[in-house]
Amino acid sequence: MEENFEEKRLEMVSSQIEGRGLTEARLLQALRSVPRHRFVPLDMQEHAYDDGPLPIGSGQTISQPYIVALMTSLAALQGDENVLEIGTGSGYQAAVLGCMASTVHTIERHPALSGWAGSILEDLGYKNVSVHLGDGSLGWPEAAPYQAILVTAAAPRPPQPLLDQLAEGGRLIIPVGERRLQDLQVWQREGGQFTWETIIPVAFVPMRGELGWKEDQWPETPIQYY
Repeated sequence: MEENFEEKRLEMVSSQIEGRGLTEARLLQALRSVPRHRFVPLDMQEHAYDDGPLPIGSGQTISQPYIVALMTSLAALQGDENVLEIGTGSGYQAAVLGCMASTVHTIERHPALSGWAGSILEDLGYKNVSVHLGDGSLGWPEAAPYQAILVTAAAPRPPQPLLDQLAEGGRLIIPVGERRLQDLQVWQREGGQFTWETIIPVAFVPMRGELGWKEDQWPETPIQYY
């Protein structure tokens, strides 16, 4: 069975990632090494390497493999970075980051998902990844500054605490916009100033929390998200 999953994983990287133009060697190796099927519910494992998102409970999803790869590539990691992820979900993105950076802190607001992801990451031996339960819109100042911050939920705007927690030269990768459609943006801190660019249109679940979307602004819907 594991051999079958490995075959699907290699095919995923070849067709979905390399085939779409992401060819950085360290990124491809990370995606080949992380067992994505371990980060989805048992009844969804046969679809773990499909070209799309999957539900993981608590109204959340595991992102499409290409979106995980793209966001990771936009962080431009060299291997010695301290990275923050907002929205742990299943823990898959954190595992990929753990292969690419020195230290990863990841925040999840759902206790069930936080516990589940933490257990999987520990079981698979990602010792440089720490899972925290909390409000991701406020970041995790205890371990700041970060050379990269990846946000896996859509925000109305980049939360100021996340910008504040970026190191000089650091990058914030975040989907910004309203329900159904957002822009994936990259913000960079240089000389105390911030520049940003839009990469592609995306559709993520909403960021909740003090600086995120409120339920009356963005009610839960059965939309298929990245």
